[in-house]
Amino acid sequence: MLVSMSDTVDPAAGPGSPAGGSAEDQPARQFGWWDMFVGPDDDPRTDGGFEGERATLVGFLRDQRLTLELKCSGLDAAGLAARSVPPSNLSLLGLLRHLAGVEQYWFRQVMAGQHEPRHYRPDGDPDGDFNGAVPDPEVVADAWDTWRGEVAFGERFVAEAPDLDVAGATDEGPIALREVLVHMIEEYARHNGHADFLRERIDGRVGQ
Repeated sequence: MLVSMSDTVDPAAGPGSPAGGSAEDQPARQFGWWDMFVGPDDDPRTDGGFEGERATLVGFLRDQRLTLELKCSGLDAAGLAARSVPPSNLSLLGLLRHLAGVEQYWFRQVMAGQHEPRHYRPDGDPDGDFNGAVPDPEVVADAWDTWRGEVAFGERFVAEAPDLDVAGATDEGPIALREVLVHMIEEYARHNGHADFLRERIDGRVGQ
């Protein structure tokens, strides 16, 4: 399971919502260390060096998951729910809820064959994970619990799979675990790019 980042709701945390529209009102850019989000002693991610195909795919996916946690750390509910790059409805909380559903879909539904309603999409609303990302501490806590639960399920499934050729079922046909892992790395990398801009606009924090 991933290490726990600073995901508790802290009313004394930094700015909870983005500043106004003028350049003077926007937060100053700040790195945690050099060009990184946090210093090396506080960074739980690896720097590669994995051996073997499974270890490489699992390692890079874990690092992408940890990057999402880092980008969300230290913010209160208002900051996590802030739609800081309008007119987009994206928020860090929305991304967390969305990725909980992505984890659920690929590992629990496609690979394990467990059919259950998609997280945060009531009545089939494809934008429910983002539209329902409101600045409520209970909503934030639920999102972290749900995401971590789905990550833990995916980690167990991969660890127990005999090989990466194990196949799941999609509407388009079978798909190997190998391809699912590659897709998940791609999915997180894309959304972590969104998280970069969202976090910078909230309080100026930038870095890899």
